Parts: sequence; C-alpha cells; structure tokens
Amino acid sequence: MLRHGGLPRLFGGVRAPSTLGSFLRAFTWGHVRQLQSATRAFLCNLAAHTGLVPKTDEVVFVDIDSKVKQVYGPAKQGASFGYTKVRGLHFQIVTVKTGMCAPVIVATRLRKGSAGSGKGAASLLREALATVRAMGITAQIIVRADSAYFSHKVVAACRKTGTRFSLAAAVTKTIRTAVETIDPAAWTPIKYTDAIWDDEEQRWISDAETAEIPFTAFTSKKKTFHTTARLIVRRVKRLNPKTVPEGQSELFAVWRHHVIFTDSPFVLAQAEPMHREHAQVEQVFADLEDSALAHLPSGKFTANAAWLTLAATAYNLTRATGHLASTFHARARTGTIRRHLIHVPARIATGARRLTLHMPQRWRWADDFTDLWTTTGQRMQT
Repeated sequence: MLRHGGLPRLFGGVRAPSTLGSFLRAFTWGHVRQLQSATRAFLCNLAAHTGLVPKTDEVVFVDIDSKVKQVYGPAKQGASFGYTKVRGLHFQIVTVKTGMCAPVIVATRLRKGSAGSGKGAASLLREALATVRAMGITAQIIVRADSAYFSHKVVAACRKTGTRFSLAAAVTKTIRTAVETIDPAAWTPIKYTDAIWDDEEQRWISDAETAEIPFTAFTSKKKTFHTTARLIVRRVKRLNPKTVPEGQSELFAVWRHHVIFTDSPFVLAQAEPMHREHAQVEQVFADLEDSALAHLPSGKFTANAAWLTLAATAYNLTRATGHLASTFHARARTGTIRRHLIHVPARIATGARRLTLHMPQRWRWADDFTDLWTTTGQRMQT
C-alpha cells in the first residue's frame, strides 16, 4: 500500500477505472473466449513455475458448481430471475484440488440469470479437464458435483476423457425404488456429527449410515448413454417428522437419504466422505465475492464475462503467492493472503539513483514475505 503520489514512482501505464471499463466494454464474445484461452495457458505456466497443484498425489479432484450473483436494475444484459428468486447473472466455475493443496480455478463461464445450474456443464467440463491435463497432471481424476449436474452428458464427458465421476443424485421415484432394495444388514454406521467410537465392537455409534448397490442410470436415454455404476446412499435420522414427503414408506419417514452415483475406485468408507468434500468449492465462491466478484461492474454481458475470467486469474495468482510464502498461507483464504502479504504498508526512499521500499519493522509475516520475495528471484536487503 502506497501513499498518495507514490504509485507513478513505481509503476508505469496505470489505467484509470474508467479507461479499464471502456476497454472491457469493447469485448465481443470472441474476445472473451480468446481471454479464456490465454488464462488457461497462463495457469499452466503458473503451475509449472510454482508447483501450485502437486503432481505426486494419486488422485486429483475436479469440482464443478455454479452460483447466482445478484445484480441491481434490469439494465444489465442477461440479468434475470432464476431458482434463487433474485435478479442476477449465473456463473459456473470448475476447480482442481488435491489433498495437499487448496482449490485452483481452471475454468469459468458466465450465463444469464435464468440459466439452469447444469446448462452447458459438459462442454465446460471438457475444457477444464483438458486444462488439468495440460498442467502436467497425470493422476487419476475424479469429477465431483451436486445433483444439478447428474446428467448423461456430464457422465459421457467424464467417460470420454477417462476420468471418474462422483455425482449427487436427487431421490427420484426410480432411486427410491433402488434404495428400498438395500439389505437392512448392509447399512454401516459412519463417523458423522456426534458419532461415538465403540472400542469393544470396533464400530461407530452414529445417526448416519451408508450402503451401496449397483445401479444403471439414464435408462430413458439412448442405449449408448446407459451407465452402470455404484449407488452410494447415506441415510441420516430425521429430527423433524414434518419434513417427511407425502406418501413415503416407513423407510423414508425415519431416515433422510443422500445419494451419490459414482464409479470411484475407492471403497465405500473412503468414497462417501471424499464426495462430501466437494462442499469446499463454496469457499472459492466466498473468496471470489470477497474480491473482484463483490460486484459485476458493467451493464454489458461480455464485459462481465471478461471480468469473471480476470477474477479467476487474480484468485489463482493470490493462491500461488500464498503457496510460495508459507505452509499456512498455502491453505489460507485469499483475503488473509492479501491482508498479510499484499496490502503491506511501505515507505519509498530514493538514494544512489534507485528506489528503496522500507517495509515495516517487527512485522509478524516478514519471514513469509522474504521467502516469497526470494523464491521469485528477487533480493532482499536488511
């Protein structure tokens, strides 16, 4: 952070917000696609130089999800009412993560507010998976998504690229019938909220249980889209009897069921909690809204689409900054990284025909900043 008047001493060609807005409003959809292609190449280079996504893990998770960003006023192109009942624009993101790193955004797409969550997901997923492979990742990929993405197109995109899938599924009549065929002895208690471990019986005492059965999905589609995989079911005891759907059997009156359709190579005790970790994508949404996506600034749709792409690039750059700084910052929120390592007060001094930035004394994050600075090939003087 610089005092007023210090910016032109360190940076050249600084654009005013109005100039940047004029530039983005000149974008066509073709320009947005070119920008997305450039950011994919940039991300591959960023990962290669910083090790942002480890390549040593045996499995990599690709998560896809969407969110409606509320806007105000009907003048914004594409703004309309969707399932959230608020006027907004609906954007999709795809992230990649491993057990050793925080999520990294590999693809984005902006749609009109009334678009369904899964609209265009298959094509976006194909682009994302191509980017993940271009980053040099050769590990097994598992695509995770919620029930909005449970479709034959998404599964076909996964199968075509040789990746596994783990998709939540709505409890429809067909799936209810399948769940009712599960043997009562097949249900296994799992570590869940308020679970207690029984040392004598070597099992969890819990209000949640899991089981699995084979299941063939999309039988109403062409035969080429019929997919046989595992149906993993987690059931949790109902605490409110009023939530029982009308006309349900006793099985569904006592339990709430959460269903996953997957071809994961992992056993039941591993596959089910792995899918639940998909919820971490919500933290990415929170980080984006804490920075560039605090608002979509333009009334023009293509300008906002470009803004979304740049917001994802800024997110990835901040993630790389934290990764190079310390183990703590590698998994911290991007707002924390900005507060600790980027929004740092510095005093400018001129001497011997060079500029010197004097950093704070007795600064808690000085060692992390020094590691970041030296890792990028710079030199600190103390």
